[in-house]
This record gives sequence, C-alpha cells and structure tokens, in this order.
Amino acid sequence: MRHILHADLDAFYAAVEQLDNLDLAGKPILVGGRPENRGVVATASYEARQFGVHSAMPMRTAVQRCPHGIIVSPRFARYREKSNEVMAIFRDFTDSVEPLSLDEAYLDITSLIDRGEKPLAVALDLKSRIFNETGLRVSVGVGTCKTVAKIGSDLDKPDGLVVVQPGEEAKFLAPLSVGKLWGIGPKTAERLNRENIKTIGELAEKPLEWFARIFGKRATNLRDKSMGIDNEAL
Repeated sequence: MRHILHADLDAFYAAVEQLDNLDLAGKPILVGGRPENRGVVATASYEARQFGVHSAMPMRTAVQRCPHGIIVSPRFARYREKSNEVMAIFRDFTDSVEPLSLDEAYLDITSLIDRGEKPLAVALDLKSRIFNETGLRVSVGVGTCKTVAKIGSDLDKPDGLVVVQPGEEAKFLAPLSVGKLWGIGPKTAERLNRENIKTIGELAEKPLEWFARIFGKRATNLRDKSMGIDNEAL
C-alpha cells in the first residue's frame, strides 16, 4: 500500500515577502503587476483574500476589492531560492519527490510508514521542519493516492493538515463539492450541478456507461478518482 503526502506552501510569494520584510507581516499583500499596466495578481496574502482577492485576478479588480492592499512586484529569483530550501527538506524525508511548481510537491512516504512511522507524525514533522528552517507554513494532505492527498492539503488552509486513513478514501471524498476533484473544471462542475450532481459521492454513484458518455476517454480515470482510486505514480 502506498502513502502519498501532498505539501502546498500557503500564499507562497506573499509569505516570502512578509518573511523578508517584517513591515508587511499581517497586512494585505498583492504580489503582481501594477494595475495601470494591466497587471494580474500572482499571489495574495490571506489578509487580502478576505476581501475576495485571488490569484490570476486583474490587479485593477484586486485594488478595487482591497483598497488598502500593498502591491509588491514579484521577485522570482528569491522565490526559487526559498523553494529550493523547502524541496531540500522534502528530499530529506524521501527520495521520491514530484514537484508540481515552486510551492507544491508530492512525496511518496511509503518507506517511512513501512518501517513503523505514522502518517500523522511524518506530516507534523515535515510541517515543523519547514517552518523552523524556512519560516514558511505549509498545508499537508496525506492519503493512499495523489488524488486524496492533494484534495486533503487544500481543505484546511492555511497551515492545514488532513490525514485520510487507508480504506476511508471514498467516505472522505463523498461529501465534497464535485469541483474539488482533479479533472473537473468550473464549466464541467456547473454542467454536473445542473444534472443534480453536486458532490463527489453523487458522481461516484454513476455507472461507467454514464461516465463514458460524459467524459469519453477520461471515463474510467475519473470514475476511479471519484472513488478514491488512483494508481498514478510519482
């Protein structure tokens, strides 16, 4: 049995800016281009997100929603530097690491669990080390597959921790919004909602023939993921 951990740094670019400049700590930060230059938000701090600001939003809109937001130009070299620090910690835990971007990665921690460590203990240790050694906070999801781990890491942000026990995958996924499932975009979620399919559990109840009609070649893959079955390798 595999044990997969997904780690996702919280509001990464904004967190680095607040870490490097204590005057920005606790303030609404908008990392991105200037509104007069049609800039967009790369990352917003959680203080700014309370005003409805999110990544990829036009900076002009972000400033309208969060007038007191502090616009900070991105420093990608610095973000790569901090990302490298975090990835090095990941690789201290396991050689099997799959980075998805500067701020998130999958870790296969099966070998640690097989030698007696508990998934919760591994996750807590990882979160503690990242904070103590880099000053950054990370949200973590742990499960038996990528799908469950990634959804878990997103559920309790910021500084979240969700561990799904083996055999509990389908039960964990069932009440969640169908849009949480990897591969279900906003438009597809709207279409499913119109068919009265609002949760992953309701999606999982559909027969394979229905999946084939709706999703074509992706039918089996999406049906399995809706049930918490995902054998995709790192």
